[in-house]
Amino acid sequence: MKTLDVIAALIPTLAGRISAGAGASEVQAVVEGLADDAAVAVLREAGEVGRLVEQVQVICTGVIARRSTREVGHAGLAQSRGHRSATSLVQELGGMTKGEAARQVRVGEALLGDSPMIEDPTPENGPQDEPVARDWRQVLREGLRSGAVTSTQFDAIRRGLGDPPPAPEGCSDADRAAHAHTTRDAWTQAAEQLIDEAGRRTVEELGAAARTVRDLLDTDGAEARFAARYEKRSFRTWFDQDGVRRASIAFDDEGGAFLDTIFAAALRPRRGGPRFVDAEEKASAADLVADPRTNDQLSYDLLLDLIRAGALADPTAVFGTRQAGLRLVQVIDPTGALTPVAVTEDGLHTVPAAVAERRICDTGTLPVTVDTGGNSLDVGRESRLFTATQRIGLAIRDGGCRWTGCDRPASSCEAHHIDEWARDEGRTDIDRGILLCRFHHMELHHGRWQITRHRKHDFILHHPQGQQSVLHPRLPLRYAWGDIDPPPKRFRPAV
Repeated sequence: MKTLDVIAALIPTLAGRISAGAGASEVQAVVEGLADDAAVAVLREAGEVGRLVEQVQVICTGVIARRSTREVGHAGLAQSRGHRSATSLVQELGGMTKGEAARQVRVGEALLGDSPMIEDPTPENGPQDEPVARDWRQVLREGLRSGAVTSTQFDAIRRGLGDPPPAPEGCSDADRAAHAHTTRDAWTQAAEQLIDEAGRRTVEELGAAARTVRDLLDTDGAEARFAARYEKRSFRTWFDQDGVRRASIAFDDEGGAFLDTIFAAALRPRRGGPRFVDAEEKASAADLVADPRTNDQLSYDLLLDLIRAGALADPTAVFGTRQAGLRLVQVIDPTGALTPVAVTEDGLHTVPAAVAERRICDTGTLPVTVDTGGNSLDVGRESRLFTATQRIGLAIRDGGCRWTGCDRPASSCEAHHIDEWARDEGRTDIDRGILLCRFHHMELHHGRWQITRHRKHDFILHHPQGQQSVLHPRLPLRYAWGDIDPPPKRFRPAV
């Protein structure tokens, strides 16, 4: 049986502190005796070792999957050991769930993948002198091999970006080659940027960002994907063996986003939402926090209340001052043209332009002029608190909590003055404000952190111990505002 001193020797902070043949109890005792910084260092270093081990696992999984294809039948590696597929063998050897094993097989197959080099189709006028270009997927493979992304992050980016769209039918070979070159460059750049985001985002947020970037790059394909998800919408109920009625819902994009805003608004005080509310709403929030029901029970009761009340519900009584509703952001370029997709304010998920057009008829619009960084106009020192309109501007620019690694949406955030009002005569304008969730807002004020910004450059987070880090905006917003200038989104042959 392997002992933990072998692993501890690979972790610099633990090296020399663990005796030969040590087990988990001794490692626990050593770690419990470490200072805070050392404990964090051990976790970071162990993660690096884990990523190296994971790479070996993924490579082995890819080889096993390659030797266990259906084509080889019962002579396959997995089949010869009594398993139907490589996934089944990996699940048994790794002691993991079927879903985890399937993901590892996907990543292993993608890592081994095809040849790292591809050639464009030969145009009509003969071969080109340009060097052979890299397959955009090779960028992801290199990111996994270098440890820049984990296998889970690799899978989230790979599945989210999908594959570049094919050239339109009827293209000449030259047009087809140009299309392949253009889309490959766009997907390569997107993969590089998402790998750079990996250290600052959760896996769920990384996957969502990859899907949004894909829709922004391939707007024609996005419409087809929207339609496919819409066709899968469903609702069904059934009774389980104990007689409890249960339900299953598959949402389309608009319906799911709209329901999210309803529950986010109603349960905000239970989920760490904004504190700056009026006296009446503070009392309602306190009652909700003290309510003995679980969040799931409250969600259930809310859903039934909405169904019962329908159009007669009093939204102010249910949701407070921050009304529930699906708020969409759609870019209008300097020519006045609308982008083919819109983005939800919370979550930054894309929806078809048709959804935005329909909701404009119901709710109207609020024009916001921004620069390539998403910065809105300076409205000056008018009041102590940010106005509702300014908060919309902050939501459009930040997309949610800007703290590194936080995925809280804009509706769960508070507007923070980076210049203290009383001490620094802080101005209540968007350039000097930033969205933070309640936890990180309180952490900032009570933990001696500070956020600074020079003009409209990056926001800088200053650690109490002196370190600094950039609070990056979310990648889909950088695409939307033109801070990133990707290659043309689709190649369209001349008519």
